[in-house]
Amino acid sequence: MLVTTKDMLLDAQKNHYAVGAFNVENLEFVMAVLAAAEETKSPVIMQTTPGTIKTAGLDYFYGMVSAAAARASVPVALHLDHGDGFDRCMQALRVGYTSVMIDGSHESFEDNIALTKSVAAVGAAMGVPVEAELGKVGGKEDDGPAVEGENPYTDPDEAREFVERTGCTSLAIGVGTAHGVYTETPHIEQDVVKAIRAAVDVPLVLHGTSGVPDEQVAEAVKNGICKVNYATELRQAYTKGYMAFMAENPGVFDPKKPAKQGMAEITNIVKIRMENLGSVGRA
Repeated sequence: MLVTTKDMLLDAQKNHYAVGAFNVENLEFVMAVLAAAEETKSPVIMQTTPGTIKTAGLDYFYGMVSAAAARASVPVALHLDHGDGFDRCMQALRVGYTSVMIDGSHESFEDNIALTKSVAAVGAAMGVPVEAELGKVGGKEDDGPAVEGENPYTDPDEAREFVERTGCTSLAIGVGTAHGVYTETPHIEQDVVKAIRAAVDVPLVLHGTSGVPDEQVAEAVKNGICKVNYATELRQAYTKGYMAFMAENPGVFDPKKPAKQGMAEITNIVKIRMENLGSVGRA
């Protein structure tokens, strides 16, 4: 059931829940995330960043996720997270990704519009949704430089103009979250979420969610967020399980054994997140 994110996110918007989007790093991540989606009967988005893609290639990840989707009883989408340019998005579309993000947030407002519009036009022609980003989600995104010292909030009026001029089908917004590991408790500015929700009619996306208190995320969903991204905490969970097994069983050399414990940690955290997003039973 490899599908696009279009119907997933529109249903989430209509019924006031959010779909979890989970970054997958390898086969074990794919299997663990799918297990959580099956157990909770949740629609699920699996996504890869350019940094992750460099380890294997778009075709490898498409192969893994499409195989997972073929076995699944829940809708599965494959999304390019933080697409770093027009060419990368086109490569993902040609391989078979069912959703792409073009991240022009590091460009000027006008250049971001021009870049996003070019990708959105191709996506529309192919029937594939295109996510964009407006505003600055702080922290260290993928393997790029850290974003610091800039206004972290998306302007609602700019958001309205941006969506109208680009044709993007969903919008990632800056509301106070950051990529990577938080050094202090983050705070989502809920009034910004509400203002942008009132200004635009496309589904809104929350990035940098690993480490954000569940109650803040749940409130943001209530206020209009329809897709929520998780990456860092899945890496932490897998490594925690893997390393714990090896610490207790230092003589083991079969990687499948510690990986099984790492996968169980991912499945557990993904189920918790799906419950909090309200996606349980929505498949």
